Amino acid sequence: MLNKEDRIFVAGHRGMVGSAIVRALGRKGYRHIITRNHSALDLFDQAAVRSFFKNETVDVVVIAAAKVGGIHANNTYPAEFIYQNIMIEANLIHQAHVSGVKRLLFLGSSCIYPKLAPQPMPESALLTGTLEPTNEPYALSKIAGIKLCESYNRQYGVDFRSVMPTNLYGPNDNFHSENSHVVPAMMRRFHEARLNGKESVAIWGTGKPKREFLHVDDMAAASVHVLEVEKDIYNASCSPMCSHLNVGAGRDCTIRELAETMAEVVGFSGKLIFDTSKPDGTPRKLLDVSKLSQIGWKASISLREGLKSTYSWYLENMGSLRK
Repeated sequence: MLNKEDRIFVAGHRGMVGSAIVRALGRKGYRHIITRNHSALDLFDQAAVRSFFKNETVDVVVIAAAKVGGIHANNTYPAEFIYQNIMIEANLIHQAHVSGVKRLLFLGSSCIYPKLAPQPMPESALLTGTLEPTNEPYALSKIAGIKLCESYNRQYGVDFRSVMPTNLYGPNDNFHSENSHVVPAMMRRFHEARLNGKESVAIWGTGKPKREFLHVDDMAAASVHVLEVEKDIYNASCSPMCSHLNVGAGRDCTIRELAETMAEVVGFSGKLIFDTSKPDGTPRKLLDVSKLSQIGWKASISLREGLKSTYSWYLENMGSLRK
């Protein structure tokens, strides 16, 4: 059972998800949150991670550290995506076990599911088909993390849990012009189009594919909720061969609807041009979140509300963002 005096190490606290989890833990009254930046702790270095756990009292671990990016980044740096993510999770999960932490939460991604998984995608779809080729190395590294947690639970009886979020967005997102995901990339494109007085913005594809988006503060709230539920409740929601939980909004929208909402939020009044010569990708990607709902959590931030708050954050911080 967690208590407010637990010392919680959040790996990846400077990223979008990690920083949101730190905020969520603070709001819930946890007073001892441990963080380290890369210069203080290299998570790729097994000896450094071993030394950290030896010298620091840690009760709970949250693994939010990861090498992440959009399609372009995944295609350009596949070796980095699989190597760095496997090293991070392997080092942290093993040393968490060695040091005797009482609970661990591993954060994955919905890209672990097969390209042609049933919709909505249930947790049981894992390893039932071929992955999307463009992000296969990243997906495999996240599957490895789930299986590491499963294996340590089975062999050592520890309490290591995994959550798989849908597409996330929010404060501290990556707004890089080439390496970002769809929401920050679209937000930046519409913002710059408005500033430059452009009459139109081009959107890849027909706009018909449907995608699910979850604000990172909802993701953080879900993560803390999953951390706090008792072990028997968590285990009852899972199965020995399917020990992770999906985290999503429980609803999706078309890319056209996303673009139209984004234009309104940013204040772009020009035309949306859908370039049908570009690929649409998978027709739909929606997570089945019924198991998470059964243990008492549902998303609360609407897409419009989330985009408005994210755009406000973007305007306040754009001077310090990566170009």
